[in-house]
Amino acid sequence: MLLTIDVGNTNTVIGGFVDDELVQSWRIPTDSRTTADQMMLTYRGLLADQPALTGLSFCASVPAVLREMRLMFSRYFSSVPSVIVEPGIKTGVSVLTDNPREVGADRIVNTLAAYERYGGPSIVVDFGTSTNLDVVSRTGDFLGGALAPGIQISLDALAQRAAQLRKVELVRPRSPIGRNTVEALQSGALYGFAGQVDGLVRRISAELGDVVAVVATGGLAEIVVPESETITQHDPYLTLYGLSYLFERNL
Repeated sequence: MLLTIDVGNTNTVIGGFVDDELVQSWRIPTDSRTTADQMMLTYRGLLADQPALTGLSFCASVPAVLREMRLMFSRYFSSVPSVIVEPGIKTGVSVLTDNPREVGADRIVNTLAAYERYGGPSIVVDFGTSTNLDVVSRTGDFLGGALAPGIQISLDALAQRAAQLRKVELVRPRSPIGRNTVEALQSGALYGFAGQVDGLVRRISAELGDVVAVVATGGLAEIVVPESETITQHDPYLTLYGLSYLFERNL
């Protein structure tokens, strides 16, 4: 089994592929204080009763976790072929930005996955700690995009800074017109972020011309997708598929 690992700022998403098919997935919190030995205990539990590992492919947005992951791989999985998404790896994705080295590894992986699965030009909307819009060219290049505060971060900040507001569950309210504080917060978050994404997608599409797909991924995507007017695909494991493609390219 090929194990793919996407380490995000908030959560780590893990997937197991057998014969190019995603057969298992897990989501665990990301903790930058976790050591390589602690990680191994977690992964040993997840991988119990799973097929033997044939490869490892991962990317990380948290440098401290990346360091410990390297140590865990070298200590406990030294015989398993591994691919780490970092400068110098063969991705097949040209990064056409002013400073390619500052582009997050997950955005490159998403670009590759979106192009392989849907073609280009396309737009990836990743609903995570931040809301990332990644723009994929007609030939699969990463052109840049837009970054905005994530939904959960925005709600948490609002609850901390406004004395009479609170944290709420992000679900669809009865109406866009909130009849109480909770529903008003839910309306502003859900419809506000859907409108933000739609506005950005329309502006980017006007620059690109015809867009073949607008692909939503990330932990909060399933909440926003039904309210969006521009998202055409929901692919919750897009990054994991991208990591599997990268592993194949770098064997």
